[in-house]
Amino acid sequence: MTQPSSTEALIARLAAEPLPSTRFSPARMIATMAGTALLGLALQMALSGPRPDLAASLAAPVTLAKPLLPLMVLMLAWPMAVRLARPGARIGLWPLAVPAALALALAVWALVATPVDRLAHDWLGHSADTCVPAVLALSAAPLFAGVRLMRRGASTHPVLAGALIGLAAGAGAATGYALSCTEDSPLFYVFWYGAAIVLASVAGAVAGHKLLRW
Repeated sequence: MTQPSSTEALIARLAAEPLPSTRFSPARMIATMAGTALLGLALQMALSGPRPDLAASLAAPVTLAKPLLPLMVLMLAWPMAVRLARPGARIGLWPLAVPAALALALAVWALVATPVDRLAHDWLGHSADTCVPAVLALSAAPLFAGVRLMRRGASTHPVLAGALIGLAAGAGAATGYALSCTEDSPLFYVFWYGAAIVLASVAGAVAGHKLLRW
């Protein structure tokens, strides 16, 4: 019978023990990332303010989807990342396919419903050049805080853990940014918000590869 390797035995032993409170606290990670995200949102509101017709605009389902879709991603990715702090933890990523599929369906619907002569206008809007940098800037602090706190854990999937932290940070930033953004076409927000969230995830994966290995 094949004996487990010393690494596998160590992982099994660590996974069976509770993580010391001095090393990693899921509640602390959640609170810290939430706090930094709220500070970023406060800065966004101070600089740009909410859109003047925010309440009325959210009555339209297509506009409501703009903050709701990234919020769904945030609520799914956050607990996944926290769970990966435990060695040997396994997670299913399939729930993330739900908001992704909804976003894709919205984009396809908009592509079909939008007149050809307006496609480029609705895709680029008037803020395509500032949207991605703004979302990435808002995601930087919670991403940094999340990776720093994850280092106190013992993740055996450092790249995935980092990517999920970046995904949560980027999605949270996009949710906040959507409250100021007046671009309501899914052609705009699915593409540009999606690009920013993907870039934040890549940044998190790189950080996880470099900082979360043990």
